[in-house]
Amino acid sequence: IDEIQRLPSLFPLLRALIDKDRRPARFIILGSASPEVLRQSSESLAGRIAYTELTPFSLLEIEKDISQEKHWFLGGFPNALLAPDEVFSRIWLQNFIYTFVERDIRLLGYDIDVPTMQRLLKMLAHLHSSTLNISDLSRSMGISIPTINKYLDLLEGSFLIRRLQPYFNNAGKRLVKSPKIYIRDTGILHNLAAISSFDNLFGNPLIGASWEGYVIEQIYRCIDNKSWNIYFYRTQTGVEVDLILISPSGKMTFIEIKSTNTPKLSKGFYLSVADLKPHYQYVITPNSEKLINSEGVTICSLIAFLKHEITIIQ
Repeated sequence: IDEIQRLPSLFPLLRALIDKDRRPARFIILGSASPEVLRQSSESLAGRIAYTELTPFSLLEIEKDISQEKHWFLGGFPNALLAPDEVFSRIWLQNFIYTFVERDIRLLGYDIDVPTMQRLLKMLAHLHSSTLNISDLSRSMGISIPTINKYLDLLEGSFLIRRLQPYFNNAGKRLVKSPKIYIRDTGILHNLAAISSFDNLFGNPLIGASWEGYVIEQIYRCIDNKSWNIYFYRTQTGVEVDLILISPSGKMTFIEIKSTNTPKLSKGFYLSVADLKPHYQYVITPNSEKLINSEGVTICSLIAFLKHEITIIQ
């Protein structure tokens, strides 16, 4: 049953049919929202349903046929990625964003102001990879904090954004406690930011944030989110690391994400290593050859990390 969110009245009927015959996987239900947003499924089918997220194409799924650069710029949605040229990709992404805001959220039963949601999405594109300050966002947009929170919950529950939580420990440091915000698909990000080509991305101040979000999303695709823990780390004095992975075995990995193939690590990264003493340290770039620097930090490309290194840190 596809697009289940369009007919939520089916959930009680499905519950009755499932209870009559409890064979597993008798129904496959597809929809463009999470269980938290599709409230009927979590209420009506509790104990009768298992969830899995079907994401757009990941880098590992397409890397033999499509370049990393193209995937990074256009994102993973098939209609954008496989379009005959970037003009068609841009048109499809614009229509996707418009129909999502204008139609899909309302079909879920949520009353939203369409122009406000569209403005919020554009604002989030420019805040991509930044620490989220709800009060500042509320003042900038001229809407209440509860409305901002409601809209962010809808966007996250519809898989458009991701809020990366900060890492907390008892190190006695003054830590940043707000999450970082990301547009999950970089094709949507670049469309919202009006970046029309890969060449234009390289001349845009957003490039570093774009690459950071792209790397984080591809790492999420390679791990079991329910058994790994993922954070960023930042103190109020500027000690920071882009990504912390904690594996099911408890091993901690620090990852810095750099859009240049000749990265330089900040003092803040090494101070964060001294603070938390991770088991592994990496810098992920677009295309660097693997090497280990004098401080024991492994520098490698994204594809090498996804295909080889991620098995080491488990």
